[in-house]
Amino acid sequence: MSVRPPLREQVYRSIRNDLMSGQIAPSERLGEERLAHLYGVSRTPVREALAKLESDGLVERDEHGLFPYRPHLDELGGLYELRILLEVHGLRRVLDGEAPAHDRDALGSELDKWYAFLKQMPVPDAGFVTLDEEFHIALLASSGNHALVDALQAVNSKLRPVRMFDYLTPDRMKATVEEHIAVVELVLDGKIPQAHEALVSHIDISRAVVLDRARQALALAAMANAVRN
Repeated sequence: MSVRPPLREQVYRSIRNDLMSGQIAPSERLGEERLAHLYGVSRTPVREALAKLESDGLVERDEHGLFPYRPHLDELGGLYELRILLEVHGLRRVLDGEAPAHDRDALGSELDKWYAFLKQMPVPDAGFVTLDEEFHIALLASSGNHALVDALQAVNSKLRPVRMFDYLTPDRMKATVEEHIAVVELVLDGKIPQAHEALVSHIDISRAVVLDRARQALALAAMANAVRN
């Protein structure tokens, strides 16, 4: 029998889904009282959910209160460029002889997890970004340079709010699972140049999807502001 998550988690997921789907207008102030009425709960789980969403970067605070996060397109290109440089360098460390090989045990364990996802595909959900980040961290960590891992985690924290837009459709979920498996299989087979190409392609595809959906979110915000004004 499945166990229902705590109320604060249910409210968090409901608000997050409505933010990601546009059900909550981009210009809407996220007041506790109104949200509590909307979701049929007290203000306490709403307050806890909003705190978590702010930590995620999905809501932002200004002098007027909390509002949905608005992507900053001028920052995303540079962050993705840095992300690719960091992840590719993990592969190059082995290719150039800086590291003897990737940690096969760590990668094997990660691969098993994604094989399991392939057998039972996860339901599209913005929270999947956490599992995706764990994969890329594990791949980079397996090359043996933990300073690179720390840098990637910092980049991930800045990209995470907008990257959540990448996991809202079944096709993107399936593609991500299959691409992760392909990259690790190439690494374990010692085909590092091919893994390099597959990894860059994987990140580039995600970047294109994320930037497109970020532009859509900004367009909706602009339309909402125009109507309001």
